[in-house]
Formats: sequence, structure tokens, C-alpha cells
Amino acid sequence: MKKFFFIIFSILLIDQILKIYIKTHFELGTGISIFPFFWIFFIENPGMAYGIYFGNGSSGKILLSIFRFFLIFLISSFLYKNIKKGSSHYLTIPTSFILSGAIGNFLDSALYGLLFDTGTVYSKLYNKWIPYFGISKINSFFENSFHVGYASLMEGCVVDMFYLPIINTCLPTWIPFFGGSHFQFFKPIFNLSDMFIFIGVILLFVFNYKIKNIKIL
Repeated sequence: MKKFFFIIFSILLIDQILKIYIKTHFELGTGISIFPFFWIFFIENPGMAYGIYFGNGSSGKILLSIFRFFLIFLISSFLYKNIKKGSSHYLTIPTSFILSGAIGNFLDSALYGLLFDTGTVYSKLYNKWIPYFGISKINSFFENSFHVGYASLMEGCVVDMFYLPIINTCLPTWIPFFGGSHFQFFKPIFNLSDMFIFIGVILLFVFNYKIKNIKIL
């Protein structure tokens, strides 16, 4: 059990340190190029992966946070029961990765609205999410106990920063229909939590034939 706790805690710690650093050192929509195909580029995501929204506005954001919470509960129960049962590491380690990623993104949406003084917020007037300017600071609850951040509990935005424009070019004009248009791969911007969720899912598929003694309930 300690081994799995260490895996989950280590991923969460690195994930949150990285997100807090990016949030407090980068302006929204800015970044630096590490390599031509690898950028650190700061955006905030009020929805799910790849910019998919869960419902409308703040109410949708709260529902998404609640959905993440119950998903974490189900994955945690699944992992705990299979660890106790002695299920294969080909199942439990990837599941630990997925759980770590799910918790990491949940912490953003649940607490970042309270933790930071500025962030992306939803405007009912304009019916869209409004970005902010400048660099965020961590709230000092000791200086002003009445200041609750840029959003309420469960209404924070997830911090994303990894941008991989591996292919960023214009298609040759001789290609039918799409010739001359811009083509980019990989366009979505993601974070460490997303990466471990993806790795966990891929490992479950790759080693599916080795997984035995799965306990669902």
C-alpha cells in the first residue's frame, strides 16, 4: 500500500508545484520555447480535456468539479480493493497514474479559485469565460480573511502548460481540398495530470492481456 501512496503523492506533489510555479510566474497566454516542438505555454482550462465544456458557465464548472470528485472516489475504491486482493501491478500501477491525474486536476478546479487572487472567470453578461491580465499571486488569508480569491469553491480553472507543436506547417497546394491550409499536430495544451492519465490508460490497454483478478465491487 505504501508503494502506491508514494506513487500518487509524488505525482501530485510535482504536478502542483509545477502548476503553482507557472500560475505565479507566467502571464496567461504567454510561454517560452524549450525546443521548436516543445513549449511551456500557460493557459487556463475551465472545462475538461481538449477544451470540452461540462454544461454552461459557473454551474457547469461546479458540476464538472463534483463529477471529478465522484470519479476520484470510484477510482480510489477500485484501486484499494485490487491492492488488497493482490491484483497484478499491470492493473494497479496504471490505475494509480490515472487516480493521481484525476486528483491533480480536481485540486485545481476545487481550490485554485480560493488560492489565487486572479484567474479566468465566467461572465454572465457576455456569456463567456473572461481571461485576466498580469501574474497571479497566492492569497494571504492572514492579511485579509474576507478575500476569497477569484472564484468560489469548485469554480477554479485547471492550469495547463505543455504545448507540443510537433508539426506546424502549411499543406502543399497540390493536396486536394486541404492544399494551402494550415496544419498543426499536436495542438492541445495539457498538464502533468493529463499526461499521467493518458499514460495510465495506454498501459491498461497495452497490458490488458496480463491483467488478472480484477475486483470491481
